[in-house]
Amino acid sequence: MSRPKRSSNVLEVAQRRLAGLKKISPKPTFAAPLSEEIYEAEINGFSDDQNAYNGEIAALDERTNLLEARERLLDDLNQRIFAGIRSQYGPDSNELELVGGVRRSDRKRPARTRTLKAA
Repeated sequence: MSRPKRSSNVLEVAQRRLAGLKKISPKPTFAAPLSEEIYEAEINGFSDDQNAYNGEIAALDERTNLLEARERLLDDLNQRIFAGIRSQYGPDSNELELVGGVRRSDRKRPARTRTLKAA
């Protein structure tokens, strides 16, 4: 399952405000640290960072898919190796126990439950 991409309501509001700010005539004057150019540069910078982040998320999703495929392959090999050991040495062998299996003779047998007949 892919990770959700990031979106920003703050960015959308800023883009709408910048569009409106550009339509104002004559241009408004702001205090020293504020200007339309600084505002636009910050919006573009954040947008670029967000796009880069979303691109990295997509790459990570692809990497996750590859990792999951290799995990399925390894699981298949685990089962095949176990089945091969079981078929070659038998279900009650020490070799089966060495590869993580439980010998047939070591399995706990279920206890019988008696049912009482109603009188």
